[in-house]
Amino acid sequence: MPIKVLLMENVHDVAAAAFAAEGFTVVRHTKLAQEELEKELADTNIIGIRSKTMLPKEMLDKAPNLLAIGCFCIGTDTIDLPHAASKGIPVFNSPYANSRSVAELIIAEMIMLARQTGDRSMEIHKGIWNKKSKGCYEVRGKTLGIVGYGHVGSQLGVLAEAMGMRVLFCDVVNKLALGTSVQVSKEELLAKSDFVSCHVPRLESTENLINTEEIAMMKPGSYVLNASRGKVINNDATAAALKSGHLAGAAFDVFPTEPKGYTEDFKSVLQGCPNTILTPHIGGSTEEAQHAIGVEVSDKLVKYVNTGPTTGAVNVPNVDIGGSLNESYTRIVNFHKDVPGVMRAINEIISVGNVSYQTLRTGGGIGYAIIDLKADDSPEIKASLDAMPHSIRTFLFRRGPGYKGEMDI
Repeated sequence: MPIKVLLMENVHDVAAAAFAAEGFTVVRHTKLAQEELEKELADTNIIGIRSKTMLPKEMLDKAPNLLAIGCFCIGTDTIDLPHAASKGIPVFNSPYANSRSVAELIIAEMIMLARQTGDRSMEIHKGIWNKKSKGCYEVRGKTLGIVGYGHVGSQLGVLAEAMGMRVLFCDVVNKLALGTSVQVSKEELLAKSDFVSCHVPRLESTENLINTEEIAMMKPGSYVLNASRGKVINNDATAAALKSGHLAGAAFDVFPTEPKGYTEDFKSVLQGCPNTILTPHIGGSTEEAQHAIGVEVSDKLVKYVNTGPTTGAVNVPNVDIGGSLNESYTRIVNFHKDVPGVMRAINEIISVGNVSYQTLRTGGGIGYAIIDLKADDSPEIKASLDAMPHSIRTFLFRRGPGYKGEMDI
């Protein structure tokens, strides 16, 4: 039976083409109601999503044949990652491919805010000619404070320096600064920056990372930007600071609650605030970024289904397999609970076969073993691995000469 791939949320065509080239059956939907998604998942082997499709524990439990999940984006917070791992379902994402697109959007928005372009544009659409220079600035010579110096934050810093800006950044760990950027405390960053831009993941520790107290530390007349996660900056506190004049402007691409699709009744406390740019989570929405993400994530999924590497998975041990599998051999992979004695049990089981390759990695309470052995030995060994008390699931990836593209679950 061929692998069935379910692609949601307009995942780029390049991904669908990559799966089709492998002989996989590709089913595409923009969005599905919960009941419809449950029905599709019943016989789905791979699901590809972006940032709207929710895969909590209850949904994963209704996907008995699910082998892997591809997040065609950076974030994986719509998935119950520990539960997916406990079922032997690796989750792959694309942590770098849209970094440039997000960084470019922030650069553009800083310039727009500094020149109050958004307000002037809305006015002239209404027939109002309001040419002014008061309160409008160049970004050259200004200080950008980057909260979270990861892939987006560091690229943003490089672009900002090229425009003559000074760059400060803060992070929870010490980072190697690119260019002449300087790592400082969050408090110093807030006090010295003309622009503050957040680029952190969605964590309990990052919720309301910038709140009333932090905004009060910022320079009067400064700007705040958020293209990370919707709850990182408190919207109510930001709206109050904009209306009081303490903040000169803001740009938000993410919100605490976002619609699952097109709507004409979206509400935000930031609507109507002066010099405020609001966009519908489009930071990574460029043709270049979506193409790159489609290539990267589909490649990880195809390699996993065909040969077993979990390189790039965010919730299970990462195992990279060097070299190719001899056609007279079969590859068996086994997910299991990481408890004492499992390795001994695996070695006892595979010792009856002709083994050419074996590797094991553990992490997060999960173990992942890969074994290459003569095809004639594989059925019995697979059955024995399945019968181990702490086994989660076992797959045969190849069975003898010419076998490719199907997985024996």
